[in-house]
Amino acid sequence: MFKRKRLILVFVILVTAGLFASGLLRRNYVVPILMYHSVAPESRNALTVSSEAFERQMRFLKTHKYNVVTLEALADLVSRGKNIPPRTVAITLDDGYKDNFTNAFPILKKYGLKATEFIIVNEVSRAQGDRLSWQDIKEMRDSGLVTIGCHTLGPEPLIDIRQEDLLRSQIFDSKKILEEKLGGPVDVFSYPGGMFNAHIRQLVIDAGFKAAVSTNPGRNSPPDDIYALKRLRISENSKNMFIFWFESSGLYTFIKEHRHKKHHVEE
Repeated sequence: MFKRKRLILVFVILVTAGLFASGLLRRNYVVPILMYHSVAPESRNALTVSSEAFERQMRFLKTHKYNVVTLEALADLVSRGKNIPPRTVAITLDDGYKDNFTNAFPILKKYGLKATEFIIVNEVSRAQGDRLSWQDIKEMRDSGLVTIGCHTLGPEPLIDIRQEDLLRSQIFDSKKILEEKLGGPVDVFSYPGGMFNAHIRQLVIDAGFKAAVSTNPGRNSPPDDIYALKRLRISENSKNMFIFWFESSGLYTFIKEHRHKKHHVEE
């Protein structure tokens, strides 16, 4: 089994080197945006990464000198058509879990890595005690490492909301409340469930956000749409550093994008 894994690793490294040598990966490089949710002592479901795995991943990024950028900086580079060098990544955390403050935040501080925390406004300090408090959010923001982003008022996917006034409230009011609570601008947005349509995307723009992230916006979504930035969900499986390297290198995104394009052509 170990020999097989080594052979797979050597093969992938050779393929990667070939792609870089040909310039193909450089020309089509899509920055991996790593998506986390809960970071707990032990992984208990698909949305939870253990603290041990998270630290190994952050240490990997630091040790191998990855260029960890904010979403705002990434959106600016993408919108201006700048050539983004390999080993550039962005880190995001969704939903505002309390353990993001107790477990993930100390690790980010330890390695000096920047991230974006997307907050569901109506769940801040909820009775269950499993979400961030406003004080937690402010402390993370004031560290200079964590940017606060908007994940609407509630967790319901926006595409399921049929009433226009409620839809606008989810986007406009959540931004307003966050900015009032934090005393500063909130410029990035995360679509609940990663889902949106053209109308929702336009409302996000109208609300004044500078960028938005999704999960899988579709095969025809251009990689330079800063209101549909694609993310990779990082799971406990990425505790394996080969898997994490593959995901964070841009190679996984490259293969996934070209597979989608190939399928689209064949259809």
